[in-house]
Amino acid sequence: MPGAVLFSCSYNAVRSIMAATLMRHFHGSRVYVECCGLRAGDLDGFAVAVMDEIGLDISAYKPKTFDELEDGFFDLIVTLSPEAQHRAMEMTRTMACDVEFWNTFDATMVEGSRETKLEAYRQVRDQLQKRILERFPLAPAPRF
Repeated sequence: MPGAVLFSCSYNAVRSIMAATLMRHFHGSRVYVECCGLRAGDLDGFAVAVMDEIGLDISAYKPKTFDELEDGFFDLIVTLSPEAQHRAMEMTRTMACDVEFWNTFDATMVEGSRETKLEAYRQVRDQLQKRILERFPLAPAPRF
């Protein structure tokens, strides 16, 4: 298990904040988790809604860029968009840091009804949750 993980995407408004919030939910006391984007967009209301459905509140989060990170030392950077992958590779040329690319669908591209859009965001959320639990399994409960 890495000690510090950064999730990054294009705008830090949907995918990376979902991933970071899920990672904190499952491993928050064991791993330092941060997220950012190439550009800071506005937090996406559909992302807030689907995270709220599973009891995780991201409504107060303020998206930020790579340049706004307070800590630049990570054991692992997980990129969720091709743009973020390129930036992370540039950033880590002089760092001892692993980079993993999890190509994740951009739900903001979906058009249609509110329910159609929400379903796309749910799929992204659920895909990220599955990937996080596969890559960073929960520790077994201690035996007494």
